Amino acid sequence: MLRHYTENGCRNQIYSRWRNGGLSSAPFAWRNGRNILKATKESIFAVVAPGLEAVCADELAGLGIVGGKAVAGGVEFEGALDELYRSNLWLRTASRLVVRLGALKARDFPDLFGKAKRLAWGKFVRPDTALEVRATSHRSRLLHSGRIAETVAAAADRALGRGETLQNGPRQRVLVRLEDDICQISIDSSGERLHRRGYRQSVTRAPLRETLAAGLLLRLGWKGDGPLVDPMCGSGTLLIEGALLARRLPPGGRRSFAFMDWPGYRPGLWRAITEEAQRRALPSGPLLVGADQDSDAVAVARDNAERAAVLNDLVLHRQEFSLLAAPAATGLLLCNPPYGGRLAAGEDLRPFFRQFGDVCRRSFAGWQVAFLAPAEQLARATGLPLTPVVSLSNGGIPVVLYRSEPPA
Repeated sequence: MLRHYTENGCRNQIYSRWRNGGLSSAPFAWRNGRNILKATKESIFAVVAPGLEAVCADELAGLGIVGGKAVAGGVEFEGALDELYRSNLWLRTASRLVVRLGALKARDFPDLFGKAKRLAWGKFVRPDTALEVRATSHRSRLLHSGRIAETVAAAADRALGRGETLQNGPRQRVLVRLEDDICQISIDSSGERLHRRGYRQSVTRAPLRETLAAGLLLRLGWKGDGPLVDPMCGSGTLLIEGALLARRLPPGGRRSFAFMDWPGYRPGLWRAITEEAQRRALPSGPLLVGADQDSDAVAVARDNAERAAVLNDLVLHRQEFSLLAAPAATGLLLCNPPYGGRLAAGEDLRPFFRQFGDVCRRSFAGWQVAFLAPAEQLARATGLPLTPVVSLSNGGIPVVLYRSEPPA
């Protein structure tokens, strides 16, 4: 297999030189003195929560990555290392970025093994990297996901010249999906899911996922061009994502990624991309106000904002929602009201949503108001003139983002 990447095929000698420091990087991503990953574009898929695919496609366009195609569950696009690195660093709504290693038709396990071992594993997996293969199967002859994963892992080991599956060391996640006997094998470039920005170590009940919070703001067209208020801020996720967005701070700037363990990883390119991000950042943003009736929630929001380095951008305080006053004449009020467990317990939440609407009309008359609700009757209980914006899922609960515009 190594002859695919080197002229002489002397696998053991070259691998030994790399392990002993004789080569600056693993040789398996090089051909004729050219870095394959640098020279070629890959097919990349951004995994996105349903409802936010178009938002993610717009994000990619904003990064100068053209040709992105929004499909169910994500966005397909092509890119080289530069685009892959920048996407991981900047995308606010994607949960994972995977590189398509190959698609093949397989109706039995020997066929799957034989075809999978011919894929270019050495472009993404070092010989000392263990594999974590996750497989799913739908409408295919091969149904046992565990055996599918074992077969693909064995094929990769054979391709990499390994006699056995490694258990220790760095790990690379591989995603395998069989559908109608077509096997799509993808290499995860992100590592931990991208919503794990690194700042949210403390949470309250039913917190918004970071990617969903950012997606709500972007779907509403808010990019830091006016005040933002979350009257039920909980862990502070909406406000923190708002601060990152308004100040042009990359959501992935405080974490690491799986591609950093690839053979062709280019730390100089990554450094240039992150330094450019630092130059783009703004020193301050708009007025961002968070309130919650629970003092513990406010403390959690403050801790998270401090870890995200945006605490100075937020005004956080304990406040009953019914007593909240607008801090400016116009702006966006956005929140995730309580439902979830309360609905499961059979609690009637219509009085709460009715009070929410009363406060918005009284104290935020000139503001755009937006909120999540799991049922139309709850949203209509507010008495606000509402427009459903997009259907989403929050913690496994189907919800709709509703928007109410101020009177003209």
